[in-house]
Amino acid sequence: MNSYRYRSPQELHLLSILAQTASRQASGCLRVTSESNIWMLYLEQGKLVYASNSLDPFGRLDRYLRRLSAQIPSLASPVRVQVRLLFEKPIEEDASRCWDYEAICWLVGQQYLTPAQAAELIETLAKDVLETLLPLQLGNYDLLAEGQLAQLPRFCHIDLRSLVESCQVRRLRQQNSNPAKAPVPTPQNSLRLQEKVLQQNAPALQNLSQSAIPTATEEKALPPREARSPASVQRATYTVACIDDSPTVLNAIESFLDDKAFRVLRIENPVSALMQIIRNKPELILLDVTMPNLDGYELCSLLRRHPLFRQTPIIMVTGNTGLIDRAKAKLVGASGYLTKPFTQPDLLKMMFKYLR
Repeated sequence: MNSYRYRSPQELHLLSILAQTASRQASGCLRVTSESNIWMLYLEQGKLVYASNSLDPFGRLDRYLRRLSAQIPSLASPVRVQVRLLFEKPIEEDASRCWDYEAICWLVGQQYLTPAQAAELIETLAKDVLETLLPLQLGNYDLLAEGQLAQLPRFCHIDLRSLVESCQVRRLRQQNSNPAKAPVPTPQNSLRLQEKVLQQNAPALQNLSQSAIPTATEEKALPPREARSPASVQRATYTVACIDDSPTVLNAIESFLDDKAFRVLRIENPVSALMQIIRNKPELILLDVTMPNLDGYELCSLLRRHPLFRQTPIIMVTGNTGLIDRAKAKLVGASGYLTKPFTQPDLLKMMFKYLR
């Protein structure tokens, strides 16, 4: 969010703050800050439009999109990675923008999500964010202008009273059903006291005006976007050739690409790799540098001489981090250079720089 000067933390009564904000039908961004996190609640006439925080917002969005992909096949991992490549930015970069909300707008505009599905996703994310916010006792808050989000479409207007009550009840039930995991009872966190606090704040919460998620006819229209054909929304299947003499590395890569969007071609023998690649014509090649008989640099050079693979992305995979190794990879025509050990996001981000 916008830069702000440091202030000593104050005691917060969040239920009252939320009740007052909603009863006054406030519009803007309610920003709550602690020493380690920033929460942003975007409001329009007292209703919640979106909620986020500074603690890995795209990790949270990706988790819920991954769950949705079981019912919405178009949300395959290539699409989720593309979302992060397009919208995941450092929090310091143009803090007036809510990048994760822009990502959801993009998913709707590109027809990966319907407006109704986006509304359900936003409410689920809001519960997740509020559950981390409500226990906060010390911090600061401000009501700011919406920033760039004011120019974006709306998918829902969520009743704060109902949402807060739902989060409080869920939190209390979790503590009650998991006494071993519940915090040691103190005047601040005992279950009985939290129930009492909820009851005491019920009048304030009642002041929140009632609102339901709007129907499709009540939602703001999306800005014009380039239409996509139904066929283009279907998930693509990419053939990825993985050339490495280590079955352990191949197993790891295969597990990282364990998605219906990928077909993994495992090749352990670099000598026979060329013929297998010609037969399968992969969209991308992951190529280990250090292999017996034929190293990765030599194989990459051979592939680049073949007319079928002059433009195919070839990513060198190696434990070598020196500048000489990177320069050598560039000389033989490698597209990218991935250093071991790497994580699944590292691999996918590198791949989707080149996959189209």
